[in-house]
Amino acid sequence: MAYLRDMKSWILLFIGSIVLTDLLVLIDKGLAMRTGSLIYLNLLLMALFISFLLWRFKKETQYMRGLQHQAEDRSRDWQEGLPEPLFNRDETINDLLQQVAQDHLKKLSEMNAANLMESDYTAAWVHEVKAPLTSMKMTIDANRQDPAIRKVESDWLRVHLLIDRQLYISRLPSLNTDYVLEKIEVQQLITPEIRELRSWCIEKNIAVELEGEEREVLTDSKWCRFIIRQLLTNAVKYSPDGGTICIKAVHTTEGHPVLSIKDAGPGIPSHDLPRIFDKGFTGGTGRLHNAATGLGLYLAQQVAKKIGISLSAQSGMNEGTTMNMTFSTENEFDATRT
Repeated sequence: MAYLRDMKSWILLFIGSIVLTDLLVLIDKGLAMRTGSLIYLNLLLMALFISFLLWRFKKETQYMRGLQHQAEDRSRDWQEGLPEPLFNRDETINDLLQQVAQDHLKKLSEMNAANLMESDYTAAWVHEVKAPLTSMKMTIDANRQDPAIRKVESDWLRVHLLIDRQLYISRLPSLNTDYVLEKIEVQQLITPEIRELRSWCIEKNIAVELEGEEREVLTDSKWCRFIIRQLLTNAVKYSPDGGTICIKAVHTTEGHPVLSIKDAGPGIPSHDLPRIFDKGFTGGTGRLHNAATGLGLYLAQQVAKKIGISLSAQSGMNEGTTMNMTFSTENEFDATRT
């Protein structure tokens, strides 16, 4: 039908020619022809035209059918799979598609180069900053008895966490190549992160309680600890002075290990819960504390998806927040490796 619409002018021209010929035969006595012969001639011409139209349809749409087949089959390079042009217009389309593809690849290459340069610069900057931070840490450890130094230590910790998070952000695109699957106890994942945040917890007089039995999980310890660090940082940040953070390791009925981190903070309104993992979302609680960036949970969710961990939250106003990490018994990375 689309082809017939495109050929509408040709079809109308043919029909007009038939009608004009019949009128001339009927009007001009010198072109006298019997009615039966005139009908026969019309049918013959119509049959010839339909046959010609079908032949041209098959030939002229061959290139477009090749393009449609290529659009449906994404298993090979589309540039190599372009159909052979039969007419000048087909060749023009091929040249245009090739030129557009080259321009697109050139722009994409330039963007990738710029992103790579920015990523390398960020990573280099982070490593450069880590050197003075390490020196500051040594000074803090040597003068821990000074109350002012203890205050400096908590501020140092926040800067250290921000820089460390930035380093993980720069590594995130290469997570697939930086993934090492291993069986490890949950306590071995959570204990170093609690120790890392110790000075901040002491400053706010926050207690951390560990509950549950030893649980073994199958995951990447480095990236899993990054997720735990984001959840613990939020728990400490929003917990009131003198509050308690409860960390529990359990199993679901399906046998999946679950690590839950519950704080005693102000909680999250029910209408904000579906959006807490969105990039840049801070919610009412984050705005109230004026300390949220909307990146911590977003990054945790991005990493969790890649290493087979499911993140969920339970909360209510003035009821605290419980963040749950549900581990897979076998994730896609394990399947790929084996």
